[in-house]
Amino acid sequence: MRVASYNMRKAVGLDWRRDADRILRVLGEINADVVVLQESDKRIGARAGVLPQQDMFARLGYRIADLSVRPLSHGWHGNAVLYRENAVSFESAQRIVLPTLEPRGAVSMLLLQPQLEVVGVHLGLTRGSRVAQLRALSRYLETVTHPVLIAGDFNAWRRDEGIDDALGDRFTVIQPGNSFHAARPVAALDRFALKGNVNYASAWVHNTPLAKRASDHLPIVIDLELPKDPA
Repeated sequence: MRVASYNMRKAVGLDWRRDADRILRVLGEINADVVVLQESDKRIGARAGVLPQQDMFARLGYRIADLSVRPLSHGWHGNAVLYRENAVSFESAQRIVLPTLEPRGAVSMLLLQPQLEVVGVHLGLTRGSRVAQLRALSRYLETVTHPVLIAGDFNAWRRDEGIDDALGDRFTVIQPGNSFHAARPVAALDRFALKGNVNYASAWVHNTPLAKRASDHLPIVIDLELPKDPA
């Protein structure tokens, strides 16, 4: 199962043009079963989503998990989750309130097949806020028995044991590589964290000529190895 995380900067590329089609072409290159997005909605006004939903389904087969509280938004605080119905069995989606002074939060999508909870995050700009938010996520996920993947923009410029510790020793934090700035990647802001009966075969930064122009972040990708359902 392939999962991608992408801070798409509202589809504004390094040429300062908003080009949703370019984002779709990047997603087409990756060919993931589930995609976690950050900054998928405009920041002002109606906070409208920037991706054409009908085109996205027709070309790539993606549905958007219903997480928004505004009629035109793709997600919540810019966090959205895309999934392919022919690849996964969707059960539910919900918003997760995180401690913050900024308009941030996390979103969760629970899958039945394969059994997995995918949590999308866009953490705060200060280390203290990031630690508090990850501790809140750890408490939220403490009692679940199914596998969990946290994916998103952790906003941490370097490896930080305090941030890793905030999730607890049941999580394994994975840094696929430097994903920011797209023009010259020097920081691993985008990361994954795994918990439960799930392994990964590989994780990488999707660094292509198109991705280098589409946003200021490069997407990150992980291929998961999930146990087969004995049924």
